[in-house]
Amino acid sequence: MTEKREAGNSKKNPRAQTEYLECGTRLKRMLKFDVRMRGKEAILIGTDEVGRGCLAGPVVAAAVILPPIRTGSKLSQALEDLNDSKQLSSQNRERLAEIIHQNARCAIAEATVKEIETINILKASLLAMSRAVTKLLEEQEDSVRNYLLAIDGNKRIAELQLEQVTVIDGDSHSASIAAASVIAKVYRDSIMTNLAEQFPNYLWESNKGYASQAHREAIKEHGPTPWHRKTFLDRVLNEQLTLQFD
Repeated sequence: MTEKREAGNSKKNPRAQTEYLECGTRLKRMLKFDVRMRGKEAILIGTDEVGRGCLAGPVVAAAVILPPIRTGSKLSQALEDLNDSKQLSSQNRERLAEIIHQNARCAIAEATVKEIETINILKASLLAMSRAVTKLLEEQEDSVRNYLLAIDGNKRIAELQLEQVTVIDGDSHSASIAAASVIAKVYRDSIMTNLAEQFPNYLWESNKGYASQAHREAIKEHGPTPWHRKTFLDRVLNEQLTLQFD
């Protein structure tokens, strides 16, 4: 069963505004959002992807099962800044990722540039999330538990035989999805930083493969690498580029 939800605007929705005030901190609101989704019986898995809009590199996804987090606990204090990974500094993301890995059940997977080019970026993003969720479930000792999968966005993962809920802007509303976005982002950033040592002209250590002005100019000057997505380059640079593979 799939349910598509979009968080209400607290300025227009009195009920949402009341919930905002009652929950207090962002983390409390996000945890309460997760509790409402999963109910009393289900184990919630949050999944999200990063790198969908990049010109280069894989798309990476993560799946996370957070432990129970009590208000005022050391873990809740450590995760106080948890949010959509795009809203966090790199230092904060890395700190949070370490805490999440230490306390939650996590799995990370990716879809390659070749897969992105072959099946398109949307399907590749869903494929990466499917792989991450499957990997996480394979690591669980009890495979017959009642799981609920919370997916960032509005597309369900058809090949997964799990109850699913799609959440628009889920990484801003769900603690589980936000946690997945953080560890996926940190993992992918490390990939691009390492690749930058092999391809220093493209400044991937700073732009992480996104279409910054410096990155676009570097492609025009030096040509694309095997890590560039040709279909993206054709559209973003508005010119036909031929990939030269080693």
